[in-house]
Amino acid sequence: MDIRFSGGRSETAPLTWGQRAIWDTIRKTAPDDHYFNFGRVLAVPRRARPLTVAGAAEVLRALVERHESLRTRLGEAPRGSAGRANGTEPYGKVVHTSGAEPYGGGAREGGGAEPWQVLATGGSIPVTVSEGGDPERLRDTLAETAFDYGNEWPLRIGLVVDRDEVTHIVLVFCHLAADGLGAEVAVTDLRLLLLRGSVPGPPPPSPLELARWQGSEQGLKVAAVAAEHWESEYRRIPPTMFDRRAGVPADPPIWRAHLVSRAMDLAVRRIAALSGTSTSTVLLAAAATLTGRVTGHDVSAMLPIVGNRFRGDTVNAVTTLSQEGLFVLDLREGGFTELLRAARPAALRAYRSAYHDPDDRDRLTERAGRERGVRVHPYCCFNDMRFTDRVDASPDERSVRRALDETTLTWPLSQERLNCRFCLHVTGEPGGLGVSLTADTGHLPRPAMERYLLDLESLLVEAAFREVLEPVG
Repeated sequence: MDIRFSGGRSETAPLTWGQRAIWDTIRKTAPDDHYFNFGRVLAVPRRARPLTVAGAAEVLRALVERHESLRTRLGEAPRGSAGRANGTEPYGKVVHTSGAEPYGGGAREGGGAEPWQVLATGGSIPVTVSEGGDPERLRDTLAETAFDYGNEWPLRIGLVVDRDEVTHIVLVFCHLAADGLGAEVAVTDLRLLLLRGSVPGPPPPSPLELARWQGSEQGLKVAAVAAEHWESEYRRIPPTMFDRRAGVPADPPIWRAHLVSRAMDLAVRRIAALSGTSTSTVLLAAAATLTGRVTGHDVSAMLPIVGNRFRGDTVNAVTTLSQEGLFVLDLREGGFTELLRAARPAALRAYRSAYHDPDDRDRLTERAGRERGVRVHPYCCFNDMRFTDRVDASPDERSVRRALDETTLTWPLSQERLNCRFCLHVTGEPGGLGVSLTADTGHLPRPAMERYLLDLESLLVEAAFREVLEPVG
């Protein structure tokens, strides 16, 4: 079945900063760019039951019509614009460029011009209906192939049905249309549509409107402030964090280790409570500290993924606003307490730098490379994907150390390509704090990945009870 929608307008515009950032990442990761797909599962609220397939289709139609990003695809720039390359074909699947470097390259079929966003007035989105299926498995199935960015709508939809009643709605997002926070907004609106039949207030700004603001005088001023941070820090950070090959990579070269630790969760909450900072800052500081130790650098540089929803009009936008900021920590500051104190203002500077024009960053990267005689890029990122922050100073040392016995480590993913050498993801899991490390085994072999995660756990447990923690703000 299909869901037919009809919006109010059809227009084109340049990509937003967030769209350009993720598009560059997608190109460099192809053909494994399905890595960036992500999904949400919504159990139909009891008050909205019984829900028929037709009723679910009507609610989903309203969701797509409210949020223009969900009916926006990639296309060519208009003739005469800076983004158009003569003779190129419409944007579709991206393909890996033969012989490209591990962290460069990647191209779409038919040419190399930067695409524009193309908003459509109407169309239809196919829906997968699963009779009595597992909603999480349906989500994973819908997410396992890359989107066709020029021809496919950036939302895949699934319905789990039990005897003609819809029990779960599954949404899988293209990262060009939404980031994690944007997806949460979409799910919240979907719940409201199920329960109330409408979403209060006007729709939030669309990617079209956001792109126009970013090109305005005010947007350019914001970009200039961010560029100053990247320029100054690129002069003092290591050219890259993982700068030495570690031998022959595994097959395939990219692997993910996933650690779930209740002990780390309790320790991080305690450190944050005693130091008066967030658990995210604690984890970022610890990750940067340990990364510096592993690589032998006195200055540690990481790229935290920042939501960029600081402006009131973008808080509820369904679009991709997340971008990398630049976090720099001088490890010669002292022990972990001193490093945590330095990390708080460094994190704030990193968050401000994340809302930047990727063209500015590319230009500054190229300039820094010329000045230093080597390409400058940390290739080391940090993504705290949790939506809540809980601090708690009450856990005692005995309880935390006893929880170490519950720690688990698995290897849930491997693939050929990634646009980075070291990616740390933080999630909330039923058994504690989840920390995933996805890395290039040519620079960090699998045993070293496992040791990094266990050492991160040890560092934080020790800091929670051996450091003299003080408020950092």
